[in-house]
Amino acid sequence: MRLFRTSEYWLVEHGDVTCRLSRFDIDGWLGSENPVAYVHHLVRTLAPSHVPVPSSPLLPLGTQEIWAAGVTYQRSKVARMEESQSAKSAYDLVYDAARPEIFFKADVRRCRATGQPLKLRDDTKWIVPEPELALVVSSIGQIVGYTIGNDMSCRDIEGENLLYLPQAKTWDGCCAIGPAIRIAEPGLDIRSSQIKLTISRGGRAVFEGSAGLSQMKRQLEELVGWLFRNQSFPNGVVLLTGTGIVPPGEFSLAKGDVVRIEIDGIGVLENPVA
Repeated sequence: MRLFRTSEYWLVEHGDVTCRLSRFDIDGWLGSENPVAYVHHLVRTLAPSHVPVPSSPLLPLGTQEIWAAGVTYQRSKVARMEESQSAKSAYDLVYDAARPEIFFKADVRRCRATGQPLKLRDDTKWIVPEPELALVVSSIGQIVGYTIGNDMSCRDIEGENLLYLPQAKTWDGCCAIGPAIRIAEPGLDIRSSQIKLTISRGGRAVFEGSAGLSQMKRQLEELVGWLFRNQSFPNGVVLLTGTGIVPPGEFSLAKGDVVRIEIDGIGVLENPVA
């Protein structure tokens, strides 16, 4: 079951059936007592609308903040140690520490939907996409859905000094989320899925990679638990869970590239780079 957002309404897809949600409010939904049960109730009570799934859905968010967890995959730890000029041991330590790395990534104003252009910083020479599973979390810390995130990262800025992490991670057009929210239904094992990345340049793939979500070291509930320590999110929150796919050291995104990220059961998040 997936939720899509259009300019006029939300749409829930359940198998071959779609239902139009004319009064759906994601802020209220994530602030409710049992969001998953509510969606199931809607599917049972609404008549099929026969509205097709949109080819270019809007950002499936309301006012949610986007946070991110880092160094949750072995590959990510190695890459960040390689890029760092000053604190290689910090990434090694946080990978094995009880407390994970969690940081603020973006608000919805800085985030883009599938099909919308991401932006390159003009003060970096080494920028890469980071394809990630994104958790959609309710106000009480329950994982109610999954989507795809692209946590764009300036590896040279971050590698120069750990204190530059906010500049390496956050700017206008630094993140993409979408295309839909896959409802976290009972029995769904999202970590059995693969995440795939393709970067195209001039119509030709210049990098391809994939990773199993099962390779993530930490449990999803563990990451959410740390995020909610001493913080509240009345309208819910989105948490990116780290990447296991890192392009080679000599690679950097360029204007005109197209970044395509896919997770089975969620869909495809594809963005041009401007």
